[in-house]
Amino acid sequence: MKPPQKLSNGQTRRDFIKNAALASSIFIVPRHVLGGVGFTAPSDQLNLAAIGAGGKGISDIKNASVNGREKVIALCDVDFSGSAKQSVENFPDAKLFADYREMLDKMKDIDAVTISTPDHVHGPAAKYAMERGKHVYVQKPLTHNIRESRLLTQMARDQKVVTQMGNQGASNPLLDMVQKWVDSGKMGKISKVQVWTNRPVWPQGFAFPQPEPAKKPDELHWDLWLGPAPEIAYTPNLHPFNWRGWWDYGTGALGDVGCHLIDIPFRTLGLHYPKSAECSVGTVFSRMWTPDYNPEGAPASSFITLHFDATDKSQSPIEMTWSDGGIRPSHPDIIPADHDIGGANSANGVLIIGEKGIISTNINDSSPLMPKLYLNDGTQEFGPDSEPNEEPEYGHQRKWVDAIKAGFGSKEHKELTSSFDYAGPMTETVLMGNLAIRSYMLRKENSKGQMEFYGRRKLLWDGDNMQITNLEDANQFVGREYRPGFEV
Repeated sequence: MKPPQKLSNGQTRRDFIKNAALASSIFIVPRHVLGGVGFTAPSDQLNLAAIGAGGKGISDIKNASVNGREKVIALCDVDFSGSAKQSVENFPDAKLFADYREMLDKMKDIDAVTISTPDHVHGPAAKYAMERGKHVYVQKPLTHNIRESRLLTQMARDQKVVTQMGNQGASNPLLDMVQKWVDSGKMGKISKVQVWTNRPVWPQGFAFPQPEPAKKPDELHWDLWLGPAPEIAYTPNLHPFNWRGWWDYGTGALGDVGCHLIDIPFRTLGLHYPKSAECSVGTVFSRMWTPDYNPEGAPASSFITLHFDATDKSQSPIEMTWSDGGIRPSHPDIIPADHDIGGANSANGVLIIGEKGIISTNINDSSPLMPKLYLNDGTQEFGPDSEPNEEPEYGHQRKWVDAIKAGFGSKEHKELTSSFDYAGPMTETVLMGNLAIRSYMLRKENSKGQMEFYGRRKLLWDGDNMQITNLEDANQFVGREYRPGFEV
């Protein structure tokens, strides 16, 4: 180690700065003199940690570090032999943990965490972190069920922590173009929204796979991967990605991209909780006259209808339809037949339908939003087909970090596009679709000895009280049961 640099009077540089600052409150040494242009003093850095360091977690924690401006001091993952190795390479000085509870209890100096786990762990991990005063960035969907979303939204306010959900397209500036089209009145009264996706793109719609404990990788902490879900033996083809189609862990196509797609009309039209939900699902027949019945998982395709009260933006009640499994709406006459609806090949998209025209957009993730306005009088107005990537994911993670530094309730905090105050109610709307799907599969034996599907009806939702008012059994899907140690 080099000895302290001596000045002409024999003082060290450190002593000179200290004594000069004490002698005069006016004398300030600019930070760039001490550390160079762009230098961030350690005292100004946030100490970050990742819960879920592989998959989407790689970019979440990397983007939150803002090219090293913030310090990543810990990484948590149940399997560092997979893609999480990339995060270890990116942050070689970070301490490694398998259990987020151990990490948060031992690493008291963590300021904020990114949570990029399977859906079923979002709620337990976020709650555990916020109880300890940590700011949280949670991947979409915010939670696995409606009750968790409501709880985390309120907890963020009570704990005064800065939050953001990971639907990064919410920070896309092109959303302002869509908002202006609506606010200008060009569309007239808006009464209908159609949303669709080509998901699922993972195995879904069949019986749950059989456990095979002998195949468990040595590096995988299976019990921690299960988290709040019921204890079962190791089952292949769940970790690291194909868990999405099973209700104990995932939230199906809606959970995967609903917070990207439904976000657009929910935000633009100022929607709140839906009033009702109903659905139908694609039926698979492996045997003649006997439909397959796999209530433990999401179906291969579904069609959902949600109804909302009028808002200041819509001026009339809204009917929103969602379809997945590659089922998409009919091509509107007002849109030329050789134009895609939504995104490329019409694979994913949103149509906002008013009395004077239609807005078409792509999925709102890191894809080009591709906003298009078609009016009945022949007017067409298009946004760009491509977007410059000046900052990763529109700065979604960086803005969260900046808001933490600015403080709870600051201008930066209020300008976040997916703070839990917004993301919570929007996620609840997404998850209402799954509540309808799971209710659709409810059945019981009737007096004739036949299985009767008694949940196939329009479900009436009291959003303020989180309750289905016309089918009590449907309320079991508002929340879930938790294994000890992972409660929410």
